[in-house]
Amino acid sequence: MSLPRPIAYLCGHYPAVSHTFILREVNALRRLGAEVHTFSIRPAQQHELLSDLDRDAFRTTYSVLPPKPLDLIGAHLRALIASPAGYFATLALALRTSPPGLRGRLWQLFYFAEAMILWRQCAKRGVSHIHAVFANVAADVAMLAASFGRTTRSGDWSWSLAVHGSTEFYDVYTHRLREKVESADLVVCISDFCRSQLMMFSEADQWDKMSVVHCGVDLGEFAPPAADAATAEEGDAVNLLCVGRMVHLKGYSLVVEAVAELRRRGVDLNATFVGEGPSRAEVEAAAEAAGIAAHVTFAGAVAQDVMHEYYERADIFCMSSFAEGLPVVLIEAMAMGLPVVSTRVAAIPELVEEGVSGLLVPPARADLLADAVETLARDPERRREMGRAGRRKVAAEFDVHRSAEQIHATFSSFLART
Repeated sequence: MSLPRPIAYLCGHYPAVSHTFILREVNALRRLGAEVHTFSIRPAQQHELLSDLDRDAFRTTYSVLPPKPLDLIGAHLRALIASPAGYFATLALALRTSPPGLRGRLWQLFYFAEAMILWRQCAKRGVSHIHAVFANVAADVAMLAASFGRTTRSGDWSWSLAVHGSTEFYDVYTHRLREKVESADLVVCISDFCRSQLMMFSEADQWDKMSVVHCGVDLGEFAPPAADAATAEEGDAVNLLCVGRMVHLKGYSLVVEAVAELRRRGVDLNATFVGEGPSRAEVEAAAEAAGIAAHVTFAGAVAQDVMHEYYERADIFCMSSFAEGLPVVLIEAMAMGLPVVSTRVAAIPELVEEGVSGLLVPPARADLLADAVETLARDPERRREMGRAGRRKVAAEFDVHRSAEQIHATFSSFLART
C-alpha cells in the first residue's frame, strides 16, 4: 500500500548508532509500499557504519553537508528562477525565526542555504513532503524548504515533525519548538508525555495535529533465547547491562557506585557498558577508584546485528539516566525478555510497568538504584516473570510493524487530503 506521494525523511545525522530506530522505521514503511527518500544534514562517518544495514542506508542517503559546489549554486539559482519572491520571503522567515544574537542569525543563514539544496534535491525526486526527525537543525531546514516549496508552481509542499522529547525540551526557546509546531502540518510524538510537553506551550488549536506513535522494535529480530534470559540462579554471578551513548546525562557513574555498593553487600555482580562517548573515561576512572574495574566491562560501540549477544548474556538491564525521551534500548531489552531497573523520568513509566516488568527509582539516587538491582539479583524467578511481562508489553504497544502502520496511516490520510 503506497502513500499518495513519496516522502523524505530528514535527520541531522543519519545513519547513526544512536538512531537505529529511524532506520527500522524507514525500512518498515518501505515494506508497506511507501516510497521514502532519506536525507541527512551531516554525513555519517565510516567508523559509525557498524552493520550492513548502516552501510546500505549510508549509500542511499543524500547528505546536504559538506555542500557540493554545483548543487549549492544550482539550487539557489533554480530557486531564484522558480520563485524570486518566495526565495527572499523564505530568507526573511529564516532570519525572523532565528535565536537572538548574531550567532543565531548566522546559523539561520546556513540553514537557509541548506534548505534550498534540500528543496532542489527533493524536487528532482518528485518529493514534496519532508518529515524531520527531531526538532533540531533538521526541523529548521525542513521548515524553510517546505515554506519555499509552497511559493513555487508546484505548491503542494508540506512538512511534518517527529519529537522525541529528550534534548528538544532542554531549551524550547532556542529550539523554537512553538514556532516549529505551528509551522508543521503534522507533529508525531513518541509518547503521551512528549505530546503533553508540546501541548504545554502550544495553543489549543495546534493540538489536533499532534499524534502519538511509539518507537518500536522487530519482535522477530529481538527475541529471547530458548531459555529465559534471566538464567543466573541464586549463588551465580549476575550480569548487569547498560546500553547507550557514554554521555553525562546517562548517569553511568551512579551505576558504578551502585555496583560497588552491591559488591560490598556480598552480591556477586558484574556490569557491562555498551556504547561510546565523551564520558567513557570518567566512568572508567570511577570504576577504578571504586575498586571494581575487574567487574566492569566497557564494550564500546557495537553493531546492531551483534547486540543480541550482550542482551542474551545479561540478567538485568539498567537505565540510570537523568533525562530521556523513550529509550529504544529499553524496548529492545524488554523484547529480549530482560527485567529492567530504570529511573522514573519522562515517558519511561509508559513503557516500564512498576513491579510488573521492572523496577523504577528516582533519578540521581545510587542507593535506591542499588536496592532495586539487589532485589532482582537475589530473585531469579522474579526476573523471569518480569522478563516475560516486559516482552508482552512490547508486543502489545511497541512493535515496529504496528508503529509503521500507524505512521503510514497518518501520512496517508494527510497526503490524500492535500
